[in-house]
Formats: sequence, C-alpha cells, structure tokens
Amino acid sequence: MASVLVVEDDQFVRSALIRHLTDASHLVRSVGTALEALREVAHFRFDVVVLDLGLPDLDGSEALKMLRGITDVPVIIATARDDETEIVRLLNAGADDYLTKPFSVEHLSARMAAVLRRSRAGAGSAPPAPPAAVLRVGGLTVDPLRRQAELDGARLDLTRREFDLLAFLAGRPGVVVPRRELLAEVWQQSYGDDQTIDVHLSWLRRKLGETAARPRYLHTLRGVGVKLEPPSAQDSPQDPGGPP
Repeated sequence: MASVLVVEDDQFVRSALIRHLTDASHLVRSVGTALEALREVAHFRFDVVVLDLGLPDLDGSEALKMLRGITDVPVIIATARDDETEIVRLLNAGADDYLTKPFSVEHLSARMAAVLRRSRAGAGSAPPAPPAAVLRVGGLTVDPLRRQAELDGARLDLTRREFDLLAFLAGRPGVVVPRRELLAEVWQQSYGDDQTIDVHLSWLRRKLGETAARPRYLHTLRGVGVKLEPPSAQDSPQDPGGPP
C-alpha cells in the first residue's frame, strides 16, 4: 500500500485513477492544479506523485521543478505529450518515470511498483552518515547526531533537507563544493536542476539572517559551487525577513 497524490485537472481521468488506485488499497489524495499540489506535498507525506503536465494554472514541467525544490518524493509524469526531447528534459529535471496518455491503469500500477521499489531500496543509503563531532563555523553550531543547529545560541528551525545541506557544508568550512557534489551527497541524485539547490540555499539564508546579495555564511560562486565560512568582521546580520 502506498500514499499517492494524483495531480490531474481532467475530472474523468482523475476519477478513474482514484477509483483504480483505491481499489488497489492505496491511500489517494487528488488535486487539479499545480499550486494545490505544492500545498499538498508541503503538508502531507506521499510515497509517489502522479503528475499531469497540462494543468490550468502552471505547466506541469514548471510544477516538477518546484516540487523538486521542496521534496524528493518519486514523481511519475502522466501526459499526452510524446516528444522524446521533452521526455528526456523532464527526466533530467527530476522526474522518476513517464507515461504517455492514453495508458492503462495496469501500466500505471506496474510503473508505480517499479518506482517505489527503487525508492525504498535507496532509502537506506541517503544521506551518508554524518560525522559525530559538533561542527562550529563562526557563531554557527551544527550537531549532526542530535540534528540540531544554532546560530549565536539561538536554535534554528530547519527542515530535514535544509539540515542535511547545512551539515554537509559545515563539515567542509571554506571549501567550495560543486553543485553536482551537493546533488550526489545531499540529494542522492546523479542529475537534477540547480533550482533545487537554489531554493534550499534561499531558505537557509533567510534562517541565517542573510541574503544572496549580502551573504555572511553562505557564499555562491557562480558556475563553480557553494561554500560556508565564518563571516568577516565587516559583515553585519541582515533582517531574516528580507529577500533571499
């Protein structure tokens, strides 16, 4: 049994998918727009998302990029588009599988089962075990074992992925880490969109009280990678509510 989010604006197709997946003992939630899908994955945990591309508010390919910015849940694209270039682009952008309409519910079930097997098989290897020692970079303290981080003595409220990213960079202070290495070590992906990293860096900067324009701890070297280092003497804290 899996928890499935169906993102489909065609009511007939949507109802058929819900009925079949429910009959197969899956727990199913469904929405008809991309924004609703983003709200769902932000509030509920799913094992797989079935995503249509022809959504009324936002193209599904853009929705996929935004989903990848907040979750690593497996995504199966379901659409009438059959252009090979488009399929390759979506797979490179983070889709786990692709089905061209019309397809049978049996075909969808088989693809879902395969995606879930891969996802569950890889769950035990991501991310790598963190170092046991508490990491300190300037006023930033990261405790990998307790999965807690503090800035100047104040506890930081971080998501799982934000903490993994911060801990990985804190373990390499002053070292420029290529984006490809971040995807491989933090996201356990050999490919992906840079927007995934950018979104999490933006959220981290807000919580560290800095901005991309005036960084204190997180520094991005365009075309190279990201590094975390103590702020210099002239750096002053920024308003956490400011722009990323």
